[in-house]
Amino acid sequence: MRTLLITGPGGSGRTTVAAATALAAARAGGRVLLLGTDRTDTLGAVLGTPVGTAPGEVAEGLTARRVDAGEDFRADLAALQDRAASALDLLGASRLDPEGFGPLPGAEELSVLRALRDAALSPAYDLLVVDLPPAERALALFTLPEDLRRALRGLLPPERQAARALRPVLGRLAGVPMPAEWLYGTAARWDTELAAVEAVLADRHTAVRLVAEPGPAGAAAVRTAGLGLALRGLRTDVLVAGRVLPESVEDSWLAGPVAQQRKTLDEWRQTYDVRPVAHLGRDPRGPDDLTALAVPGVPAAPDASASAASGGRAGPAPAEWPVTDRLADDGVLVWHIPLPGARREELDLIRHGDEIAVTAGPFRRTVPLPSALRRCTVDGAALREDELRIRFRPDPRLWPRTP
Repeated sequence: MRTLLITGPGGSGRTTVAAATALAAARAGGRVLLLGTDRTDTLGAVLGTPVGTAPGEVAEGLTARRVDAGEDFRADLAALQDRAASALDLLGASRLDPEGFGPLPGAEELSVLRALRDAALSPAYDLLVVDLPPAERALALFTLPEDLRRALRGLLPPERQAARALRPVLGRLAGVPMPAEWLYGTAARWDTELAAVEAVLADRHTAVRLVAEPGPAGAAAVRTAGLGLALRGLRTDVLVAGRVLPESVEDSWLAGPVAQQRKTLDEWRQTYDVRPVAHLGRDPRGPDDLTALAVPGVPAAPDASASAASGGRAGPAPAEWPVTDRLADDGVLVWHIPLPGARREELDLIRHGDEIAVTAGPFRRTVPLPSALRRCTVDGAALREDELRIRFRPDPRLWPRTP
């Protein structure tokens, strides 16, 4: 199944584009699930049909639902108390009533990630279209699985779990309770669930579709969003330029906005596959207006036979950070990190053992080094053609010697 994640700056019309994209794919014969992440029913307002938290058919071939963070949080709280029942009894703590609590900070993001994972793994659909929050929140959402897994490994490293069988003995010898089994089991379960989300985001059939209105504010937002997506290694398929005014306008006051849009579109085309969507002169409401937008379609995912014929690599390739060998010429290996829109003064690199922390503008990501680069020292870095190129020189103490 293909997964299309749609986001953009606030007020860009991303929800409208998400609904129009899903509707067009369903009318083309696909089985489509449209997933909304807003707290209010913004999808229902655009579709002209209420969208609830349970899946419901809103058009032929199109099913829609919204994420309910409150319901998910209450279910998680009840399940957590069931798993920790023995520990709560030992401490003499009473159970909390899940119905008396609203979602805590972070619960909404975790609910969206879980819904994304479950929907993407469902065999009932051919295409999943996700109306994500505005770009700033969506980018923070994309960082959660990787960062939470790093935090879990730091708090409960895998090697410590090997001593689980000794904890009862150690507890009796020390006279103090040892960490409960459910703590490690919970951490392992969370790690598995977060890894599944990471797999969905990294899948070659997953793409991010940006939506923005051409103009100075939209251009700045797209540059920032594109930089954040590139640093996460996420692939952008097209940039939908919404509310594009017609070139032939008689009103003199529209000449300025039209020229401004034209300039921004020309700049975007240097980096993105730009698909303009015309301004209807009104807020789109209902299937007829969504069809009139003529949003770009979604390429069909290759079938199993095509994937097998190509060694399982059919479909668009995800963003990659390749390493080139320049040992013979310059004595270095070069790691290429695409960062469109990056500025030299906003970049920073810090190496921590076998990992490297890359800062680009407001974004930061810590990634493990490829195996060959772990035996090298950082020799320098440069920003060239929207690409960060980090040079690594082999460490004589660690690099295999050639006879």
